[in-house]
Amino acid sequence: MLEPYFKVGSIEAGCDEAGRGCLAGPVYAAAVILPPDICERNSVLAQALNDSKQLTERRRSALRSVIEKEAVAWAVVAVDNKEIDQLNILRSSIIAMHRALDKLTVRPENIIVDGNRFYPYVDIPHTTIVKGDAKYMSIAAASILAKTHRDEYMLRIHEEYPQYHWDSNKGYPSPSHRAAIHQYGTTPYHRLTFNLLGNSAQLEFDF
Repeated sequence: MLEPYFKVGSIEAGCDEAGRGCLAGPVYAAAVILPPDICERNSVLAQALNDSKQLTERRRSALRSVIEKEAVAWAVVAVDNKEIDQLNILRSSIIAMHRALDKLTVRPENIIVDGNRFYPYVDIPHTTIVKGDAKYMSIAAASILAKTHRDEYMLRIHEEYPQYHWDSNKGYPSPSHRAAIHQYGTTPYHRLTFNLLGNSAQLEFDF
């Protein structure tokens, strides 16, 4: 079981993102504050929380509704591909986490973030934790919310451009996705500053 908190006795928000390595679509970020008694309040959720990448799609979906019900506060925010192209993906991911923190209905006293990079958020102390989504419950919960909300969005835009197979690859650089870019060019959802083909070939951009 993951640790319930990093700093004992504080209102702690866990943050994570989803979609950083994708070729298309937004990057999503979530911030989650779990109740301090989460292990007693919902032992099933506490036992089930884990890095979203280690869970099946069905399991993530089931956990999402429980997290949204049990959390003291939660928020999910997207930064779209155009802003990613303007800012770069690292800045976009951190800005998305800041915007998720902005939307929380409860002000955290401490922030823990998956990874090793973060910008200071107002006057609230933060700690970056490599593989934090496999160590702390609130980061794992944020990971699950960011991933499920983003996957839901990618399924919607798959209906517009089914030839890119976003229903299965979710915008990541799979062989089928890159083959579709090579054949059909780009869409308004592609990140044009990314290496879309995995080589230096030129693309015709669809603005």
